[in-house]
Amino acid sequence: MRRKSVMPQLAMVTGAAQGIGRAIVERLGADGFEILAVDADETQLSRSAADWREAGLSVRTAAADCRDRAAVIKALDGVEAVNVLVNNAGISGILDPIGQVDRAGCDRVMSVNLLATIRVAQEAVRRMPDGGSVINIASRGYLGGAGAAHYVASKAAVVSLTRAMAIELRWRGVRVNAVAPGMVDTRMIDGFGDMLGALKRMEPTGAPANPAQIAAIVSVLAGPDASFVNGQILMADGGKSLGLPPL
Repeated sequence: MRRKSVMPQLAMVTGAAQGIGRAIVERLGADGFEILAVDADETQLSRSAADWREAGLSVRTAAADCRDRAAVIKALDGVEAVNVLVNNAGISGILDPIGQVDRAGCDRVMSVNLLATIRVAQEAVRRMPDGGSVINIASRGYLGGAGAAHYVASKAAVVSLTRAMAIELRWRGVRVNAVAPGMVDTRMIDGFGDMLGALKRMEPTGAPANPAQIAAIVSVLAGPDASFVNGQILMADGGKSLGLPPL
């Protein structure tokens, strides 16, 4: 556990109500951060907030659609400094071949996975002091994959955005990195339906990661031990992206 400073630092986490986001809130809260937890699902956010309060974490919540700049600004009302931003909000969309992806589905995936990431970064970075850290949650999918072209394109865009932000913000002392998880055991993978069992068996460990494993990586990037890590994409997929299994 990170030693608590005299003045607790604030970490803003989007997509915080469940899955990876919830695990990140709990890990950074345990590390001593005050948390601003943001999610569009107000009901689920309230349920999670009750658990966080019971656990003694210092968490402020804000129900907001991060695609809406005004909603993001409202969520940050009264916040003087954001020391860490974790851009975790995202959706997978419907799994369809490229020829069947409709405009509405494509627009929704791009707006949540990319536009919201930009919107939140714009407002949080305005409030970020020297030594701040931005962590974008990308995906192993940015390497490509059949049946989800709009999703992998959105995550590839997040990877490029991360590198561009790192170049731009390094002169201000702000680091920007991304974590690219493989399959993680959250509700998002329920959309794989009948394929889920086979996909799990294809993982090098025989199972997907759990959200806490991804949160642990975020914890390192958020803290001083990663002060010289900038513009990096940390793959967290158990080695699956390395290719075929050994003979």
